[in-house]
Amino acid sequence: MSPTTNGHYSTNGYSNSLLHTHTDLDGSAYNHRPLVPGVYVPTVCFFHEMSEDLDIPTIKKHAVRMAKAGVAGITTQGSNGEAVSLSHSERKQVTAATREALDNAGYQDMPIIVGCGAQSTRETIELCHDALYSGGDYVLILPPAYYKSLMSTADLYDYFRDVAEESPLPVLIYNFPGAASGLDLDSDFISKLAQHPNIVGCKLTCGNSGKLARVAAASNAITPTDAGSGFMAMGGSADFTLQTLVAGGSGVIAGLANIAPKACVSIIKLYAAGKIKEAKRRQAIVARGDWAAIQGGLVGTKSCLQTFFGYGGYARKPLPKPSSDEALKWEMAFQEIVDLEETL
Repeated sequence: MSPTTNGHYSTNGYSNSLLHTHTDLDGSAYNHRPLVPGVYVPTVCFFHEMSEDLDIPTIKKHAVRMAKAGVAGITTQGSNGEAVSLSHSERKQVTAATREALDNAGYQDMPIIVGCGAQSTRETIELCHDALYSGGDYVLILPPAYYKSLMSTADLYDYFRDVAEESPLPVLIYNFPGAASGLDLDSDFISKLAQHPNIVGCKLTCGNSGKLARVAAASNAITPTDAGSGFMAMGGSADFTLQTLVAGGSGVIAGLANIAPKACVSIIKLYAAGKIKEAKRRQAIVARGDWAAIQGGLVGTKSCLQTFFGYGGYARKPLPKPSSDEALKWEMAFQEIVDLEETL
């Protein structure tokens, strides 16, 4: 793997077998695991039911289950990971536990992307340093939106640029209007930032496949069949995995993979093998499963994990525990995708 002209990395054959040296902007060097096309799972965070303390054994167990299912990488501290409900110390514990579990299970080469977005540039950079020391390889940055009415497009651009300049880990831009007070970064904005040598990808949870196509083309994104520049143009949910690939994207960071990682991965495999009709049929089932995940959020996802896999528990308060009727509702909603998962 070698740096391209824009500072990104490309791979031949997308091998995940080696760590690669990244030169930081201050001239220091460290090893990091390469990102390759595929499915990345934003892992759910688990808590003890009564105390709401972190359930580290279950966090580790879930990470290994994801790795065994064939995901390309794991994302901690995302929306599904209840990052906004965790202290800085707990964030570090979750990422460190995930790294330890993967290493101990023989997945030393699997990369971890760490969500580090905060409302100030200063805290975001601090979280990026925490991510490095906790075993992360990349950081995923949501734009600050609490004071969005006071910020111009130039201010937002400066935010990402400043974070990229100071982060010890490579940066992925996270566009998720639903979690950013409706703030929706456009393709021109993302494509311009993609030229920065320490910005190596994006996650688009806006569901805008046209935007993804424009960003992928402008950045010459890596795909399952083309190494490109190494820039990762990622969809943000499983329900448009195939659309992402057809548009020239690199894969998805998909919450549904917490429940059905094999089903999500299978779409990538079918597409790469040229089996488009089969991929379309598989995408339809995954999209129906993802609709349940979108409707239920992490509460529904955890309920599904508890029902079908015997672990999951509940979200931290004030998020609610599902009633027995609600748990049955989520069981029925996820039944089809779980049935598919169990056949793969």
